[in-house]
Amino acid sequence: MKAIGYRQNLPVDGPNALEDLELPAPQPGPRDLLVRVKAVSVNPVDTKVRKNSAPPAGQVKVLGWDAVGIVEAIGADVAGFQPGDRVYYAGSITRPGANSELHAVDERIVARAPQSLDDAQAAALPLTAITAWELLFDRLRVPRGGGAGQSLLIVGGAGGVGSILIQLARQLTQLKVIATASRAETKAWCLELGAHAVIDHAQPLAQALKDGGHEPVDFVAALTQTERHYLQIIESLKPQGAIGIIDDAPTLDAMKLKSKALSLHWELMFTRPMYGTPDMAEQGKLLAEVASLVDAGRIRTTVGAHYGTINAANLLRAHAWIESGRAQGKVVLEGF
Repeated sequence: MKAIGYRQNLPVDGPNALEDLELPAPQPGPRDLLVRVKAVSVNPVDTKVRKNSAPPAGQVKVLGWDAVGIVEAIGADVAGFQPGDRVYYAGSITRPGANSELHAVDERIVARAPQSLDDAQAAALPLTAITAWELLFDRLRVPRGGGAGQSLLIVGGAGGVGSILIQLARQLTQLKVIATASRAETKAWCLELGAHAVIDHAQPLAQALKDGGHEPVDFVAALTQTERHYLQIIESLKPQGAIGIIDDAPTLDAMKLKSKALSLHWELMFTRPMYGTPDMAEQGKLLAEVASLVDAGRIRTTVGAHYGTINAANLLRAHAWIESGRAQGKVVLEGF
């Protein structure tokens, strides 16, 4: 089968940073679906793994943790899917990624794709939807339908996770949603997705909130450059507020949280499949609910750019765009 992978850690402009390959087709395990991949999207995790995680000598590593495709075969213990089902999912970082014609994935973290979206549009959603959902409801513990009189600050609102988090918070809670963005086009994007207000994260966050006429917030979703914004995030929060983090801040001083009795929560959407947690199937369930919200017209795709066919050259273009820090929404690719 066709696949795209790498043999060694190289910068994005390296000639073999990603390579077009021919690899054996995977064999599905008892709980697996074998999916013929139709479209994928690219996330920051792809670039981080490419730069930092080398495959064993003589082997290749395939990236890709967002996919839409058609089920070709099912494992012996699969109960919820049949060949021919059109599905979407993010997969597991401990298994080969979906930048391949055929891909094996555990059925518990899969759902049927939104019927109202084409393959590329649907591929933009799984990883970021899972991350945003778990961050909002499982980590920050905002109740479904709750949040009346409370506010959420989303640092990095125009990125992949921010783009879906704005929508989930507006559609499924009563929170006041304030996003951050620094360019005219990203500010407009956040407002289009439903943010009540946008402040400039190029300015100190606490002052930007005040200048915008906003009180300190109850929750902060720190999606990017958390180490840079950390002290301002603390200043921006009400006492007993909560911070949810998804990026890789090297060091954070927890003692800074003490006087306000703030809580700090890490979100990693790979945790459930990585550890096979008892509630692993919650990811499939939430993806099914997101698909229903999309088909009902309440959530829209977050595609920012379509980079063409799934091949090494186009995936490297996508990696470079994400590494630039200027990506808006999600980058998708389609077909081999």
